[in-house]
Amino acid sequence: MKARLEESIFGTTGARKEMMKRREYPGIDRLFPAVSVSLQEKVRWRKDLTQWRQVVDKDKSKLELQQEALVSGNLTVETNLIVLDTLELVIQQCSSMPELKPVVAGVLKVLIHSLCCNQSTLYLQNCFNTQRAVVAKFPDVLFDEDSEHCTDLCLLLLQRCMSRFESTRVQASASLYLLMRQSYKVHFSRMKMYITLSLASLAEKISNQDESCLQKSIGTILIYLETDRAMQSTGFLTQVEELLRNLKVVSGATVKLQDFLKDVDMQIDLMYRIAKCLQNYLDLRLMWLRNIAMKHVERKQFVEAAHCFVHSAALVAEYLSRVEGSVHLPMGSVNFQKISINVLEESLVCDEVFSMEREGICTGNCFSEEGLLEYLDEAVELFNRAECYEAVYEIYKIIIPIAEFHRNIKKLSVIHGNLKETFDLILSKDNKRMFGTFFRVGFYGSLFGELDEQEYVYKEPGITKLVEISSKLQEFYKMQFGKDQVEVLKDSLPVKKESLDPNKAYLQITYVEPYFEEYDLKNRVAYYERNSNVRRFIYSTPYTLNGRAHGELSQQYKRKTILTTLHAFPYIKTRISIIERQEINLRPIEAVIEDMQKKTRELAQATTEKPANMKLLQMVLQGSVGTTVNQGALEVAQVFLSEIPDDPKLFRHHNKLRICFKDFLKRCEDALKKNKSLITFDQLEYQQELERNYDALAHNLQPFINRRIPHLYATTRL
Repeated sequence: MKARLEESIFGTTGARKEMMKRREYPGIDRLFPAVSVSLQEKVRWRKDLTQWRQVVDKDKSKLELQQEALVSGNLTVETNLIVLDTLELVIQQCSSMPELKPVVAGVLKVLIHSLCCNQSTLYLQNCFNTQRAVVAKFPDVLFDEDSEHCTDLCLLLLQRCMSRFESTRVQASASLYLLMRQSYKVHFSRMKMYITLSLASLAEKISNQDESCLQKSIGTILIYLETDRAMQSTGFLTQVEELLRNLKVVSGATVKLQDFLKDVDMQIDLMYRIAKCLQNYLDLRLMWLRNIAMKHVERKQFVEAAHCFVHSAALVAEYLSRVEGSVHLPMGSVNFQKISINVLEESLVCDEVFSMEREGICTGNCFSEEGLLEYLDEAVELFNRAECYEAVYEIYKIIIPIAEFHRNIKKLSVIHGNLKETFDLILSKDNKRMFGTFFRVGFYGSLFGELDEQEYVYKEPGITKLVEISSKLQEFYKMQFGKDQVEVLKDSLPVKKESLDPNKAYLQITYVEPYFEEYDLKNRVAYYERNSNVRRFIYSTPYTLNGRAHGELSQQYKRKTILTTLHAFPYIKTRISIIERQEINLRPIEAVIEDMQKKTRELAQATTEKPANMKLLQMVLQGSVGTTVNQGALEVAQVFLSEIPDDPKLFRHHNKLRICFKDFLKRCEDALKKNKSLITFDQLEYQQELERNYDALAHNLQPFINRRIPHLYATTRL
């Protein structure tokens, strides 16, 4: 027996030799009937005649297999519990003998390793108890800056929070909560960072079921938080709630990304949410901003992609300003606000950014001057492709001081050459550029999920017609929900959800225009300025008191709806949620006053435009003094100015409409003179026809314009 053991240990035996030895046993003729008994000695192993039989579990009954599994599992649990008892004995000794505290790091390492393995729920319950005891007794070992135990433990606890077993989730949630509570006074910023980064590393592997289990664990932690009276008077409650809210958004949005592979708008919204929750974790935020930019580039939405890089550059500038503070670098995101007021959200107000470099965060090349310039160069290229030349100029104003500081004459030469080309393009393409068309889109119906009853302003490229975006969205959602499940509401009236079919999805799409107050227009003189940093939009809805949309001129009311979005366009998204709605109801006379003022502004703009645009001028003139329009203006005067209103409240409006007609006629006269100076001989007859129409309109309007309200002027003189 001893010799055979030595052979097995030292490897002197083998399969062939073992087979040869078996040939010496009795019964060889029964196993190999074709082999003669006389040849039993010194025969070679004939593999083709060997009958080999593997012992498999199929030979055992189901009861035997269950019994073996039970015994094996119990032995494993018992072994692990013995190890756990040993570790607790070590911990007890370390508590009474301070010189043995370094041993605790080894104990913690063993505990973390055991949590990595596939363990039973019974063992995990006891292991979590021991782990919490170690953290409570020796927090310094866990939170030591040179130790990686805290990062590993956070990752494992989050993994266990996604367990299918409720008992394991409860224990992991308790350990995670205690970890946050224990670190609150000194290391809480680092702990929040570790937890967030751990979830980010797990995000791509999370399934729908994992996400559901994690949400339940977060609910358990919130229960612990609400019942912890000792921490109610501190800021711990608010900070933990914010952290858990971010964890829910990151995990939920990451899982949903796989569910919306065909809905690019929703994908960008989800990626934006993730990037927003990672505001204080700069590496991750920059990564997600680049992902969003690549999505926009794929759809040829260059201005949105450029703004992603502007936000990235502003974030890096903010970091460099707070950490280095070099005079030639931008002071932070405030230097980018002329490009977009949205970049101010990149301002870092927390102190966590200063510790990130020590934790291995913010150590990449992007958090340097070279990284900042790389983001700015990418933004310049995309802004040029989007024809946003004014934004290119603003970016170069940030790059030039850096080049001057380094005496980089070659780069300065290139920049100023590019600037000349940029200004030439502004002069040649100013009003010919199309920066986008805006639409309000409302979603109604449970089929839309989280979009139900939400309203957005969509930015569509170039001159997009209402029918185009309606058809695009309708066809897309028909593919999602079914051909007969999607309808587009044809009006812009407030939606009464109780009147809709709950089994269908409804879209309400309305064309909207940028809206500016008069004081704001004074600062938005250029065409580009009126198409950037836009947050307010307006659309008008005609109505009558009898419920119909249109009626007699004297009964035609108008409702102006002013919408305010969460962010200004253009942004890193092409749709932005509406956060405020303001409605202004105009009486019939107020509605026509507004229409007359609009026509007067169009005339003034066409007349004073430089260089003169004769086609535009003639189009506006034809719409103002043409035969058909002539009758419309005269009808307005006949309805509202033929008699003095009975209601004294309308006296002001009556007088204002008279003044509007005077201004309108004066602008028509100026436009005719301008057109006469531009036309050639072959258009002389057309000019004469316009002048005849104008003379007829002015003659017919004189009686109405000259009719004054004595009471109004008497009141004014007093």
